[in-house]
Amino acid sequence: MGLAVTEEQEQLVDTVARFAARHAPIDKTRAAFDSLAAGELPPWWEEFTSHGFLAVHLPESVGGHGGTLGDLGCVVEAAAATLLPGPVLSTAIAAAIVPLAGESGLRWLSDVVSGAPAAALLPEDSDIRANRVSGGWQLTGSSSPILGLVAAQRVLLAARTSDGERWFTVEPGDGSDTTLSIDQLQGTDLCTDVGVLNLNQHTVDDDAELSGIAVERACCVAAALTACASAGTARQCVSAAIDYIRTREQFGKPIGSFQALQHKAAVLRVNVELAAAAAWDAVRAADESLEQHRLAAASAALMAVVPAPDLALDALTMFGAIGYTWEHDTHLYWRRAVSLAASLGPTTRWSRDAGRLALEVRRSTAANLGDVDSAFRAWVARTLDHARTLTNDHPSDDDRAPGLAFGAQRDALVEAGLAAPQLPRPWGVDATPVQQVIINEEFDKRPELVKPSLGIAEWILPTILNSGTDSQRQRFADPILRGMQRWCQLFSEPGAGSDLASLRTRAAKVDGGWLVNGHKIWTSMADRADYGAMLARTDPAAPKHRGISYFLVDMASPGITVEPIKQVSGHHDFNEVFFTDVFVPDEMLVGSPGSGWDLAVATMAVERTAIGNYVNIDRSGALRHVARIIGPDQDTAIQALGDIEAYTTAIKAMVLRETLRLVQGQSPGPTSSIAKYAMVMLLRRAARATLNLTGRIAMLEESDPAVVRPYFDMPSELIGGGTAEIQLTVIASMILGLPRG
Repeated sequence: MGLAVTEEQEQLVDTVARFAARHAPIDKTRAAFDSLAAGELPPWWEEFTSHGFLAVHLPESVGGHGGTLGDLGCVVEAAAATLLPGPVLSTAIAAAIVPLAGESGLRWLSDVVSGAPAAALLPEDSDIRANRVSGGWQLTGSSSPILGLVAAQRVLLAARTSDGERWFTVEPGDGSDTTLSIDQLQGTDLCTDVGVLNLNQHTVDDDAELSGIAVERACCVAAALTACASAGTARQCVSAAIDYIRTREQFGKPIGSFQALQHKAAVLRVNVELAAAAAWDAVRAADESLEQHRLAAASAALMAVVPAPDLALDALTMFGAIGYTWEHDTHLYWRRAVSLAASLGPTTRWSRDAGRLALEVRRSTAANLGDVDSAFRAWVARTLDHARTLTNDHPSDDDRAPGLAFGAQRDALVEAGLAAPQLPRPWGVDATPVQQVIINEEFDKRPELVKPSLGIAEWILPTILNSGTDSQRQRFADPILRGMQRWCQLFSEPGAGSDLASLRTRAAKVDGGWLVNGHKIWTSMADRADYGAMLARTDPAAPKHRGISYFLVDMASPGITVEPIKQVSGHHDFNEVFFTDVFVPDEMLVGSPGSGWDLAVATMAVERTAIGNYVNIDRSGALRHVARIIGPDQDTAIQALGDIEAYTTAIKAMVLRETLRLVQGQSPGPTSSIAKYAMVMLLRRAARATLNLTGRIAMLEESDPAVVRPYFDMPSELIGGGTAEIQLTVIASMILGLPRG
């Protein structure tokens, strides 16, 4: 999935791709390597710019299309994915920075709209200084290697003066001006030129100065668009590799059926999705506060730009030796990924910036819907304000789940349909994706208001409502919503685990119901649950998936024994549950006998979506504490915190982007499965960094900040909802369409 969220953006991406296929097939690009390095414009440049691709974000008053920086990001990503050569990215970056100057940049923008290629030099890109002279400024200094500089007809640069940085524009011209020269270099990316700007007392008049450009904003814009190019580059590499292993045969079968390659491909897809989400978030943040923009840009650099060379390399190796030959196109993308990563400077700069910001702020996930469905928002606000005047008499018995509290406040939210608004009426308000976003935003505005949680029943209640009987709905829905019933999920077994098709718990038909015998394991909440949703085999002769039924079980029934499983942390989050001749009445069967597999799949789909939302829980408390301590390890801790915050931000952005896609009326994508695996990787990264930097604190079982206790609880989070390996198999088969082994 690329950056596009709206249908208009998808059409824009498709148009760029078709333009590239028609005008710049890779064989023609290969033939033009020398001319591209010399800064010669591709023959299609004038037509490309006349379409306004690099002006989609500019106001119509200067010849643009009145779009957003996100629209320009889609163009940049699509151009990178098609290996469109020439100064596309450099011109896009310059054309996105100049509008920050307001009216002083209008003339310059009109030149870019007319087709003039451009480049931008940020303060860290050069040592250029500007001194005041009569009627203008004198510029002296040199730049570092800059992409697209040789082809540039307009150069935007930041120069140091006695009172800070100032921005100027220069025009390289035909080379006759001896005070300005550009050295052509042999670039790593063979599809884009690289040059060094040299200025020796080069004089520009006052009109060449662009006022109002904030350096930090400009840096964010450059990083965001570079991330878009890196995301497109990595996406194309991974897509090509997956297509290859889907059909390439070895030992008489497609190599894509080998589990090792399936899991490698799935991991690559997850990382590409995170890269795209982070890049999308960085261009989206252009209209937000500077702190939010900086955090999003740093996260995009760390999640899209920095990993791109490795993603391309891993994809390349999936082709075997053929991928490393000059004739294969993947190495050209690899070169581009390396060049883009180098253009943003050392990785530590971005980790440090993200870490320092993460000490004070978290990345916002507000969808910024504006006045959409304002009447509904006003009703939600009134309802929540009323609920805020009430209290819950029964607080949650789990500090990690305050939403399990119940009482008058929760009852008011239930009666309004806001305890689980996505459910159909009368249990919810049948909230659309847009309305669910509005409700979440209004809850976020009232942090002291406890948002109800259904606990594990959040995954079970939709199955009861969709497939249960009227009696089941009447009996269970209201108590679940009001928090007065606790539920557990009785799926996994010692010999089955995530492989539900291998269940051995039997339910034999008897007069008036079923007699259940068997053994369940890893059951959360079984020691406190009033009821459980259970899978049992009712037809041993049927095919594995077809002989399973779905039951609702009273956990107080005779014959049920619950034995807590003590974890290494000392907690009892899991239990073993034994069934010995447990009678389950017919009215507790959901659906028909043998339909349990389909019902379980629906339940687990809800579960995995919920698990993906766990990213909102702060995993860096101890690391944040260490990063505030002045000492020799502080900078390392800040950088580690930045890396974790970037990964967290990318997952949040991926979930938010999926929400906005649903708001646009598009069908659900693969986000839930990908977010689940990404969360597993985030937990591992956060735990590793915390243990590495907290030192001797980890020798103590109880500490402030807590280190070992959360770490020892981690297996339950890593395994819950299916192991990482199972999730990778799901991604490989269901999302990537790789052949089964």
